[in-house]
This record gives sequence, C-alpha cells and structure tokens, in this order.
Amino acid sequence: MSRLTPSNAAPEAPAPDLIRHRLDNGLRLVLHPDARLPLVTVNLWFHVGSKNERPGLTGFAHLFEHMLFQGSEHVSGTDHFRYIQQVGGVANGSTWYDRTNYFETLPAHQLDLGLWLESDRMGFFLPALTSEKLETQRSVVMNERRQRVDNQPYGRALEHLYELLYPADHPYHWPVIGYMDDIAAATLDDVRRFFATHYTPTNAVLTLAGRFEPDEALARVERWFGPLAACRPPAPVEPPDPRFSGVRRDCLTDDVQLARVYMASQAPPFGDPAWYAGDLLAAVLTGGKSSLLHEDLVYRRELARHTSAYLLPTELASTFTIVVSANPGKPPDEVERAVQEHLERIAADGPAEEDLERARNRTLYDLHEDLQTLDSRADLISQCATFFDDPARAFSEAARYAAVTADDVRDFARDRLVDGGRAVVTVVPRNGKRAAP
Repeated sequence: MSRLTPSNAAPEAPAPDLIRHRLDNGLRLVLHPDARLPLVTVNLWFHVGSKNERPGLTGFAHLFEHMLFQGSEHVSGTDHFRYIQQVGGVANGSTWYDRTNYFETLPAHQLDLGLWLESDRMGFFLPALTSEKLETQRSVVMNERRQRVDNQPYGRALEHLYELLYPADHPYHWPVIGYMDDIAAATLDDVRRFFATHYTPTNAVLTLAGRFEPDEALARVERWFGPLAACRPPAPVEPPDPRFSGVRRDCLTDDVQLARVYMASQAPPFGDPAWYAGDLLAAVLTGGKSSLLHEDLVYRRELARHTSAYLLPTELASTFTIVVSANPGKPPDEVERAVQEHLERIAADGPAEEDLERARNRTLYDLHEDLQTLDSRADLISQCATFFDDPARAFSEAARYAAVTADDVRDFARDRLVDGGRAVVTVVPRNGKRAAP
C-alpha cells in the first residue's frame, strides 16, 4: 500500500489520509478512513459509459446499471436492495457518458455485506443472466426513455443538440439512455460481450470511505475481490476530431407553452485548466439571481422566464450548454441574440471582477459542500482515480478554481463560444400555441 496526500491543495481544503492499493487482478483500491461517523461507503466505479458503445448498439451501459440490480449467482432477484435495507443502509447506481458507478452506505460493521454484494455481481453476474431478466429490464429502460425523453416536454432537445454538435461516430453523439430501436434489438450475446469486456477488476476503481481500520479493510477487500479473474483492459476510445466552424441549427415543435433556446459548444475535457475557466463562466452567466443572464434577460429586459448554463465534466471533450426559456411573445431569435451579445462582450473584455468572484465563491461553496458527506466524497475520489489515476485530486479542486483569472474566462469565451463552432436547437410550441403574457 502507498499513502498519499493532495499536493496542491488550497489552504482551506481537507488533508485526508488516502491509501492506495492495486490487487493482483488489477482492481484499484482507495481507502479513506474517517471515524467521525459509524458509517462506511462502498463506492465502485467502472470505467465504462455510453461512450464505449457504438452506433446501432447504444444504451448498453445504462441497461447494465439496471441489470446489475437483478441478482447474481449468489444473490437472487432484488435481494441486493433487501440486504442493504435490512441493516439500515442505502444503495444505488448511475450511468454517465464515461462511467457507471454503484454505491452503498452502511453501518460500519456491515462493510463485509457491501463488499460481498459488489464482488458477487462483478465476478458472478453472467451465470445468473437470463433472457427473462433481459426482457424485464429492457422494458423498464424503454419505459424510462418514454417518460424522460419521448413523452417529456422539451425531451428531445438536448439529445438533438448533441447530435448536431458531435459527428455520428463520436461517442458523445448518442444519448446515455440509448435509442429505442437499439435497446429493443439488444441480444443476450450482446449483453454478455459488453459485460465481459468492461465489468472487470482491471476496469474498476473501488473506494471505501468511513470508519474502518485500513489493514483490516484491505484484508476484506482481498478476501472478496482478490479471487476474481484478471482480464485484459478494454481498448481506449479514440474519437474522431469533433471540431467544426460556424453554426449548426434546427427547430423542433413540441407540445409546450414557452419557446426555448438551447446553445452548445465543444470545450476541453474535464481536468484541463481551461475547463475550470469555462465552469466559472457558466456560474457568471446563470449562477443565481445576480448572474448576468438572469439579471438582464429575466429582470431587466423580461425576455426570458428562466436561464441556465453548465459545463459537463466529461472525459473526451466537454460541452458548454446554455438553455433559455423565452417569455410569452418573445421571439426565440431575439433571446439568442441577447445571449450572444453577453458572450461576445465577455470574449472581448472578460468578466467583471465582482462577477467572477461571486461565481468563484458560489462554485467553491458547492464543491466544499460535496466534500462534507461520505458518499459524495467517495464518489469524487473514485472519479479522480478513474480519470486521472490521482484520487487526492478530489481535495485540490479548489486550488484550480482559485487559479482562474478573468483573462482565462475571456479566452475561453472567445475561443470556444464565439470563434468556435456551436449548435443551436430552438423548441417552439406546436401549432403556434403560446402561454398568455
């Protein structure tokens, strides 16, 4: 085992004692002892998400998130949740473009339960896989897509925005949930291949956070995960160059009351210094009621009902997105022009120092709030271990935000949002129906 501490932490950042270890089968382990509460979080990240799919076979990563709660060779049906709930714990999972994670928070003395459950579905999922389970979860996922996308107001807008922004063979072109036809066509052999390729110790990071003795916890991890077979890691994803110039746009009609404008541009991947400048720019634009777009478009000019901007922390590239809901009677193109005016002004002059500091303070507040709970702290550690092989980085993010200058934000706006290519999707009410002013 090797011990490490964050190397460039801001003075206010915690200084945790993290312990790293790699099992013989390739599983990376990070131990974060914290005895303040009688709890332990078991957080398992697989370095697989929708980016590891390909056209015609989308939705597999998200389907697996569902499938892995349907039992393994030694855990039947939905017993995973039942065992956790019986001891007063909580469990869940989620899927993203670049990863799939599973996590439990349990009473500290129930650590073995969490490790056994996670190791059993990592090592013994395939023997319990049946066509009936696949059909059940396929139906669940297809219904989830209907509810979240196909039958949801504005549901197709973000999906279509990414289709415009990234080429058809780029891993961020298709949605995490997958396309309906692909989900319906998935076969049992497809599922087996996907699991055998990506759900292996070599492709995973396990983080334990909470009350435990490190040597004892390591012995328990070795007991449950050590016997699992080592596998060759999957080949890295090598996407095509997604950059383009100009504007790609489309207009969708939907059963909605208000027109809405979606704008997106490609940006550097999460971890790049420019990414932090972009994240602060999003907070400058729409972080709270004192932000630029909210104060101007919502309050002063009354062009918009709601504004939001965000930069996704994704691995191959990131996506800077602005979403504005127009007020009744306000043309979407006028709303888009107003947003563009702000971007061009920042690209020319940079943000005002008071706006940048307000955005930085808001961002740091959210960052430190995430570090207060075991489950979110463990997740951040797993993220940094997975993407950067540097779990301590989770505790030095504040320093990266502190280093961002107004010139950095100006350059990001100029290079990525004004001079770079962008996609625009406008959603308008079907048959001209609009809300009353």
